[in-house]
Amino acid sequence: MDDPQNPFDGLLGDLLKILGGQGGGAPWFESARALAVGVASEGEGEENPDPLERIALEQLVDVAARHVEEVTGIGSTPTPITPVNRSTWAVAQLDSWRPTIEKVVEAQTEATGASLAQLTQDPDASGVPPLFGQFAEMLGPMMLGLQFGSAAGHLAERALGSFALPLPWPPGSDLYLVPRNVAKFAEDWSLPLDEVRLFALTRELTAQSAFSNQGITERINALLMAAMADSLATQKSLIEKMTSSGDPEALSAMLSDPDAILAELVTPGAHASSNNLTAATTALGAYFDHVAEVVTTRLTASHALLKEAWHRHRVSDAKGEQAAGGLFGLDLSAREVERGQAFVSGVLERQGEDGLAKLLHRGSSLPTSAELEAPGLWLERLALPELDPGSDSAS
Repeated sequence: MDDPQNPFDGLLGDLLKILGGQGGGAPWFESARALAVGVASEGEGEENPDPLERIALEQLVDVAARHVEEVTGIGSTPTPITPVNRSTWAVAQLDSWRPTIEKVVEAQTEATGASLAQLTQDPDASGVPPLFGQFAEMLGPMMLGLQFGSAAGHLAERALGSFALPLPWPPGSDLYLVPRNVAKFAEDWSLPLDEVRLFALTRELTAQSAFSNQGITERINALLMAAMADSLATQKSLIEKMTSSGDPEALSAMLSDPDAILAELVTPGAHASSNNLTAATTALGAYFDHVAEVVTTRLTASHALLKEAWHRHRVSDAKGEQAAGGLFGLDLSAREVERGQAFVSGVLERQGEDGLAKLLHRGSSLPTSAELEAPGLWLERLALPELDPGSDSAS
């Protein structure tokens, strides 16, 4: 029963009912899914893509796959390409991120548990009831979920395919293309729709080939977890800030300004682990772009305009991409896009396509931040004999 003398009880009781009433799954994840769909669909229902879209993609995928294999030297069986609307894409992205987010949620809960216990063990002295500890334990995961839900929803507004971020996609899953976004990109730049479809397909298949190498996937996942672990200090600090006050009005004021709260949490590039992850994914993203440009140069008439349009798309200040990147510790700024392009150009000047293909040999082949600036040093390192050549090979 609520204590009429403690204004916290009514407020926290109501909040706990909301946070805990999100359906059968984890409340924080269900809230994230709902927010992602709401943002991606702009609060309105979306139609599924026209069945003709699937036919159009199927007519192009074999050609794209053959050329990707020729450029990269990696043979693979193409995963089915499924056309989806923005909402479906956003939810699929969240599902692909969930294992990583869950690890951070677990670590966050452990990190904040002790301080919350101390805060609420003596409510008479602190003025903070035990109910507040229960609320705070749910608040951390909920805030994480809402951050990722918002990012996935905004990312869905511009993403052409599954690899909008250069991060591993769940093995065995279909690759997704968003026909609405592909068509908008083609329309905005007065490009033939089939040529943009081919470009998007080629980029997706190149990314799939890269992450089919278990060493590449494991290296990116390890860097990803290190970068996200660094963000726990910020998360913990914010939760403590929200739970250390005995003033319910102060809490209400903080909760009423979610943008200010999220701004404190999105800080890419603040740690060495973030820099290492950014370097590796910047190089991969630039390589995906390069292969798509090579293939479309061979097969399309509008390749020069397509290349310029894609560059401008990549360097534009997109809210969804920057937010999602920041949550993962990735810097997706225009400067990083240009660093990646300079790296690719530097390797091509020295060793051509064969040298550039070394990027996908093994996880340890991914460049450090310093090597991204100096592709010659990267090539020199790869020329050194491996201490254990079989320890990080393609699977």
